[in-house]
Amino acid sequence: MPAVRTTPLLVLLLSTLAAPVALAQARQPSPTPATPLVNPLARTIRVEGTGEVKVAPDEAFIDLAMETLAPTAKAAAEENARKMDKVIAALVQAGIPRKEIETRNYTVFPEFEPQPRPEATPKLKGYRVSNMVEVHVRELARVGPLLDTALGAGANRVDSVRFGLSKPEVVKGDALRDAVERARQSAQVLATSLGVRLGPVLDASTVTEPPRPFAVAARFEMAGAADVTTPIQPQEQTVTATVTLVFAIEGQGR
Repeated sequence: MPAVRTTPLLVLLLSTLAAPVALAQARQPSPTPATPLVNPLARTIRVEGTGEVKVAPDEAFIDLAMETLAPTAKAAAEENARKMDKVIAALVQAGIPRKEIETRNYTVFPEFEPQPRPEATPKLKGYRVSNMVEVHVRELARVGPLLDTALGAGANRVDSVRFGLSKPEVVKGDALRDAVERARQSAQVLATSLGVRLGPVLDASTVTEPPRPFAVAARFEMAGAADVTTPIQPQEQTVTATVTLVFAIEGQGR
């Protein structure tokens, strides 16, 4: 019995008929989007609460700088390095670990003599080198004495004294709990005023604002005598948290 041969025309016809079926299988309907947590038609009460916690700082950051001026950039840099090494050595000898002293900024730029007339050619005065370091202090009572130590060793600029919290997450939690309690109290007042019962929480969101140590100022006054310590008075840190709660409403109005 002769073998049955499938002609190329028949194969092409079968492939053409199968293509729409495969395409229909590939184009499955997209799944239905997940139902939102809060039904927009549900009867709800939305409230906002803000909590605030004030706490004394437990760490400080001192920005010290050494500026030098010399006829050449090389001479200014060398002089600056020698003087800054002396300042850092004094701080380390005073008990600050070397790892707690970090370079924050280093600049070299030309400095010109004041121009007698606007059209006059600027005359180079020399090169100024500025080296700023940040000193991390974990004992606030030592901030004043350390400033005196650095200035006594030759530091000629104090840019800032900033205070902060070593473990801000603990204070953030306290502020958040306070915010939730305030929001819940507001929701209960609203429910009572409306004559309804407060149901469960359907949604919650929060924003926590950490303390901003860069915005905290310290009163910095140079001591008048060599045996008087520079007074430093840190300010309290304020941490705030805001929560938004959505409660379900149970029961009927009056």
